[in-house]
Amino acid sequence: MSIKKQYLKKDDVCKVTLTLPREQVKSAKKAMLVGDFNGWNVNSTPMQKLKNGSFKTHINLTRGAEYQFRYLLDDERWENDGEADKYVPNGYSGDDNSVLIV
Repeated sequence: MSIKKQYLKKDDVCKVTLTLPREQVKSAKKAMLVGDFNGWNVNSTPMQKLKNGSFKTHINLTRGAEYQFRYLLDDERWENDGEADKYVPNGYSGDDNSVLIV
């Protein structure tokens, strides 16, 4: 897993690049980034599958906020990010959500 934050000088925006490694996604054919920044819409933010089998996407987030998120693999398996800034209980499944602090 990889989270890279690039703070843009001209705006109060942070460009965040999220990568899910092949080892975590295993044989998944698709991955979606789902979080409060997209209304938890499971179809809103697809991740691109790379040649090496990992998935990657970029999102722009407003600075000075925290964002909860998870990854949805093949519409059935939820995963967290091991490099998240923190984790909070999600209140639905007894699992945690990953949190980005920008």
